[in-house]
Amino acid sequence: MTSPAIDLTVHHKPAGASDRVAYGFVKLLRFFADTFFAKRYGHRAVVLETVAAVPGMVGATLNHLKCLRRMEDDRGWIKTLMDEAENERMHLMTFIQVAQPTAFERFVVVAAQWVFYLFFFALYLVSSKTAHRVVGYFEEEAVISYTHYLAEIDEGRSENVAAPQLALDYWDLPVGSTLRDVIEVVRADEAHHRDVNHGFANELSGLPHGDIAPCPPHVVLEPNWKTAA
Repeated sequence: MTSPAIDLTVHHKPAGASDRVAYGFVKLLRFFADTFFAKRYGHRAVVLETVAAVPGMVGATLNHLKCLRRMEDDRGWIKTLMDEAENERMHLMTFIQVAQPTAFERFVVVAAQWVFYLFFFALYLVSSKTAHRVVGYFEEEAVISYTHYLAEIDEGRSENVAAPQLALDYWDLPVGSTLRDVIEVVRADEAHHRDVNHGFANELSGLPHGDIAPCPPHVVLEPNWKTAA
């Protein structure tokens, strides 16, 4: 399978206080990630994908409750955000098999998840537009990080190991695929989430959505009740 072509240069220029706050916050997170992990991109991915899986679930939950209260249609947001959360979780499951996080990194994952969940939940209640812009900028940084990870592999500084079976199954990758192939489809996923969340923020601002990067095909994960029915 070939990863879809994506525009690596996409950047939403901050416009207004809300965008600047979102952009500054994400740049602060990037500073801490660079300081803590340096070029240990596999371990960085484990922690950051844990954080990345939070916004979709929070956004889906709060939109679900809002639609129930207002008795209105969700315009497809809930399923989109749930799919995003699931996709980020599969990224995490993949990189855990690649990087094998240490006990300390597992502690960082737990701490980061709780802190970020509470922060993002509160932010979404206060300003869902800012929350989606945060995710858009977060995904911009993810695209950059995975591009650097690919360069590390291409230049021989990181080993291009065999792709985990989980990744082969989820992205329907051919037998013999490598970590590099996995990172390419993960980067394409992140570019898709980048454009979707910037689009949501734009919609809440009364602006046009803009182009959305194509999403690589995934195997649909069916809930247990469907197989048990």
